[in-house]
Amino acid sequence: MTYISKTIGFINQFIAAFGISAGVALAFANVVVRYVFDGSLVWASELTVYLFLWSTFFGAAYCFKQDAHISINIILEKVKPATAKGLLLLSHSITAIFLSAVAYYGYGYLLLVHELDEMSIDLDIPMWIIYLVIPISFGFATYRVLEKLYEVAITPADQVVQHSEAQMIIEQMTEGENEQLLKEVERKTGGML
Repeated sequence: MTYISKTIGFINQFIAAFGISAGVALAFANVVVRYVFDGSLVWASELTVYLFLWSTFFGAAYCFKQDAHISINIILEKVKPATAKGLLLLSHSITAIFLSAVAYYGYGYLLLVHELDEMSIDLDIPMWIIYLVIPISFGFATYRVLEKLYEVAITPADQVVQHSEAQMIIEQMTEGENEQLLKEVERKTGGML
């Protein structure tokens, strides 16, 4: 289980980082070619879109592992621990069903595109290669949500809902970690505070 988790994590991170880096580099190169050399890399804008697409989908799948998706847990903090655990189990179950449905139907769409022999306009590659991102990334995201579901299921109810971020900051301030806390707040806000 750990090997699978690490492998999926590596794939998600690598594709997300490579896609965004290569997309930015390619877009920059195309701008230089266009404005400095008065030319154009015709295929560059299409490839840039595909790189960003793959980066976004695999980055989103990785965020499930890091618990980095936006969540509003005000209700979880107001109800009893057993109720909060039940709500989390329900939420993760619905999310897993949705993600697996998108992966399943994305695979079906991929087969249709393959059957139709659809090709990209500028790159002249089969579009099913581009659409592979849907079943793979949503499959990985489903795996991550199922991991979280299992984690919540085996965790005692009173430990499922951790303190809110505001409560953690207050606790840290009372423990005398103000300088480290200030650095953390500056890091999270980009120095805006």
